Amino acid sequence: MIDVRRSADRYPGGEPDAGIESFHAFSFGPHYDPDNLRFGSILACNEEHLAPGAGFAEHPHSHTEIVTWVISGELTHRDSTGHESVVCPGDVQHLSSGGGVRHVERNDGMKPLVFLQMWLAPRFPGGDPSYEVVRGIADSTPYDVPAAGATLHVRRLADGERTELPSAPHVYVHVLRGEVRLRDADLRQGDAVRITEEPGVEALALKGAHLLIWEMR
Repeated sequence: MIDVRRSADRYPGGEPDAGIESFHAFSFGPHYDPDNLRFGSILACNEEHLAPGAGFAEHPHSHTEIVTWVISGELTHRDSTGHESVVCPGDVQHLSSGGGVRHVERNDGMKPLVFLQMWLAPRFPGGDPSYEVVRGIADSTPYDVPAAGATLHVRRLADGERTELPSAPHVYVHVLRGEVRLRDADLRQGDAVRITEEPGVEALALKGAHLLIWEMR
């Protein structure tokens, strides 16, 4: 099964007056849809837009694997275990919240910040929090999130280039930039596809495309 979800259909959120605009691919906050609670391990896929100086004050997380990809700008992160970092485009940030952690996310730069944040359910709750940033992850280099039984693939495709998607029970594709065709569906920036038990699916870049692909076992 191939389920196409358009960017325009995401739930709006955030606090525009505070410089925060959010777009949610799954049920989130006041937007409750019992048919859109999760897909595979993914609980949330939020596109966040932060104006310079804006951010999320310290808040808690638990029993969630949080993976963040910066699209443009720089994200400042601080958490209650003492980690502090600036995450840039091309970096993968992974916060495993374990039994509980608090963190702050801000745009301390001079330019607007856009990032995609994905929450995954761990197979087993609890444990100690952990944090990692992989700088400048290369194309086609998989990033494993074993606690959630998931692997993130980053693909940057030139015009006309093809890539075969993983054969897994659940595959989630998010188009960061460009245009891509999957079977008979043309996808543009912000669109996503949820693929269930459908092997042999290829993505064709109609216009130089940048994809985030989750393989969930």
